[in-house]
Amino acid sequence: MKKSLLLIFILSFSIALSAQETTHSRLWHASIHRPDGKQIVFNIASTEEDGTPVVYILNAEERMRVPNVVITQDSVFITMPVFESGFKAKIISADSINGVWIRASVGKNIVLPFTATTNNPTRFTAINGDAKQNISGKWAMAFSAQTQQKISPAIGEFVQKDNRITGSVLTPTGDDRYLEGIVSGDSAWLSGFDGIHALLYEAKINGGKLNGKLYSGATSVEDFTAVKNDTATLPNSAAMFVKSGESGHLNFSFKNLDGKQISINDPQFKNKVVVIDIMGSWCPNCMDETAFLSDFYNKNKQRGVAMIGLCYELTTDFTRSRNSIMKFKDRFNVQYPLLITDVSVADPMRTEKTLPQLTPIKMFPTTIILDKTGKVRKIDTGFEGPATGEYYTRYVKEFNDYIDKLLKE
Repeated sequence: MKKSLLLIFILSFSIALSAQETTHSRLWHASIHRPDGKQIVFNIASTEEDGTPVVYILNAEERMRVPNVVITQDSVFITMPVFESGFKAKIISADSINGVWIRASVGKNIVLPFTATTNNPTRFTAINGDAKQNISGKWAMAFSAQTQQKISPAIGEFVQKDNRITGSVLTPTGDDRYLEGIVSGDSAWLSGFDGIHALLYEAKINGGKLNGKLYSGATSVEDFTAVKNDTATLPNSAAMFVKSGESGHLNFSFKNLDGKQISINDPQFKNKVVVIDIMGSWCPNCMDETAFLSDFYNKNKQRGVAMIGLCYELTTDFTRSRNSIMKFKDRFNVQYPLLITDVSVADPMRTEKTLPQLTPIKMFPTTIILDKTGKVRKIDTGFEGPATGEYYTRYVKEFNDYIDKLLKE
């Protein structure tokens, strides 16, 4: 009986899908179940490539390819292509699986129930009928965690067509990447999942105002308000600088993925414009920046551009860190050195131990740009990824222009 069920499931699972198919017969509705009863939903498309099962995580325009899928006996194992994250599930029927999502963290792993079904795979059901309002545009948002009094600013950028809505939310420390949902009646729902981000926005719409909650990960809940504001901006609260009295020259040496010590003072970086990416393999925005930087480097390295990735990982276990960073390297064809710092991202002295010439690292990713003399010329905190539209376009232009300027000096 198990063999018959497994065969039926594999045949069903392995039919090639397109996110644009009108019949959602092979599209999966996936849910991560929080302890408070909230479900963070997203879509999965399954296919077979060269005889091997593959899935795609679907959020708005993004189709994140996940090739590490193992179907065995009565179980399915899906390992995310980046991050220490994945799913373990039992095959319940040809169109249903139940299991857990497991995500590594600094301490104890996060483990939450996970289900997926091909029955009614629509991401959100329009329980209140057609959309009564259109919330396309820019919103000035303010978040307040239920356990804190602090108010945190953000910007929402949304595009609504009929009742479908896509977009992203930008904060001083990054963006939520690709969000997708619906407006039904006077309510809106948006969600996103990429292996680390697991987000659900719920909001009531009242003209030019939004009131709602953000559910993130296993337990986080934040209240938010938003008002339409085409000129909304964010403070640079994560700014990073060269310390007063320092020359602006860095001095560090860490092991690369092969265990070889690499120093910023090595000949390979002399007389070049050097881009240093402060990153971590646990960081979703670092994934987007690595994709951008890797492509830029491969196209511009002959012009005198060098790059280094400085990785601050969840632990100081070199083997574990290397395995996680290798996912980034392979996924984005990274040809420049990725160095494993000897401190964890949670270490409060991480900057003093690795880059003592600089003020504290406040966010990931952060990009440090050195001129041909090795002097720090610019520090960019944060990265507006491709889901942010005009912000990403502007970032790419400014980055290219600045590198061109330094190359001409």
